[in-house]
Amino acid sequence: MVTATLTATHDDSVVVLQLTVENDGTEPVAMQFSDTQRAEFVAADDGEEVWRWSAGQMFGQMLGSETLGPGEQTTFEGGWEDPPTGEYRVRGSLAATDVEASDEVTVEVE
Repeated sequence: MVTATLTATHDDSVVVLQLTVENDGTEPVAMQFSDTQRAEFVAADDGEEVWRWSAGQMFGQMLGSETLGPGEQTTFEGGWEDPPTGEYRVRGSLAATDVEASDEVTVEVE
C-alpha cells in the first residue's frame, strides 16, 4: 500500500509543494508512468480549479517506472509561483498509471 503526504511552505513568492509517497506494505511496489511527470498539484478555491502545476509544462513522452521497497519513500516537488491572495485547497497526487496516492492541504496566501 502506498500512502501520500503533501506539505506546502512559502518561499518568497512561491508556494513550494512536496508530495512524499511511502510504501507502507511488506512487498515492493512498482509504479508505472506514461511520461516523465511523476506528480500533479492542483489548487482550488471553493471547489473551482484556479491553478494546475502541469499546465503549460511539457513532459518527455517516455514510459518509466519507479519501485519503492517496503518502508521506502520518495518525494516529488512542484512550485506555485506568485499565487494570488486567498485560501486554497491544494491536492497533490501521484501521476502513476497503476498506483493511486494523494493528499490535500489548505494553503493560505497573504
